[in-house]
Amino acid sequence: MSQPSSVRRLLLPLTPLYRLALAARELRLKKGWEPTRSLRSTVVSIGNLSTGGAGKTPFTIALAQALIHRGLRVDVLSRGYGRSSQLPLRVNPEGAAQDFGDEPLLIARQAQVPVFVAARRYEAGLLAEAAAQADCDQHTPLIHLLDDGFQHRQLRRDVDILLINRDDWRSHLLPAGNLREPLCAIRRATVLAIPANEPELEIELRAWGWQGPVWRLIRNMEVPPVDGPALAFCGIARPAQFFQGLESAGLQLAARIVFADHHRYTAGDLGRIQSVARSTGATVLITTEKDLVRIGDLAAALPQSLPLHTACLRIKIEDESAALNWLGERLAQPHGSSS
Repeated sequence: MSQPSSVRRLLLPLTPLYRLALAARELRLKKGWEPTRSLRSTVVSIGNLSTGGAGKTPFTIALAQALIHRGLRVDVLSRGYGRSSQLPLRVNPEGAAQDFGDEPLLIARQAQVPVFVAARRYEAGLLAEAAAQADCDQHTPLIHLLDDGFQHRQLRRDVDILLINRDDWRSHLLPAGNLREPLCAIRRATVLAIPANEPELEIELRAWGWQGPVWRLIRNMEVPPVDGPALAFCGIARPAQFFQGLESAGLQLAARIVFADHHRYTAGDLGRIQSVARSTGATVLITTEKDLVRIGDLAAALPQSLPLHTACLRIKIEDESAALNWLGERLAQPHGSSS
């Protein structure tokens, strides 16, 4: 967003308080009051500045698969937002979102790599390294991908990949905007990843002073062919992007329903969705992969006359070979890097 909404504009006076809290945390980190811990294996953090919608999950999946194709061992460490337990766990791909979180479950299913969740990502890392020790392949390097890790600075990382887009660049700090940190935090990153269709953003970042690598990400929403008007629903950070992508693909949307980000669906929610579909003439339902993960077994209760389809967001690194070559050279340096 280029400007705060009229409602958020009223929250601008609270932004200095949020900035003060950030400064206090920065002081704790510098003084060592929030100690930074290290894992034995390489850690590559994937994160962003805003509160969501940057495409971290599909990017994590894409990077994990690309690294595996290069012959590396990969796992993912995540907080597992929204899950009911705080215990460190390995994600069971056949499990439920309430046990592991929707994003870790989606990553485990699609990337087909081990995913570990814990409130403290260091504990997830310890569990991951214990599992790796039992792996018979001890000679292949192991890389931990730290999901949503840019603000989780208690775990040392070797590379910080920061996803940023034009909306982030023009937004404001919470609570008046979407930014979790000010733009100056970009300087902590090792590499920036921007949408390939926003070339002017790279020009602005270079003019601002960024001298590091910039990866361009190609986003592609795979929308299944559907007959008739659709009811689209989602519980994600930026629902407008989802609806716009569907319409750009040619879908006729009879209705849109928005739930809170990471919403945990109930039978009542699906009943409401069916009711709205009937009243608006929608003949099919369509949602995101993350939402389908959270719906889980409830989807079986939907009638066959109102089929549920899923639109899938895929991300590919433009000039992937060059990007991975750079990453390999960076990781070949002595173990120990940014905080």
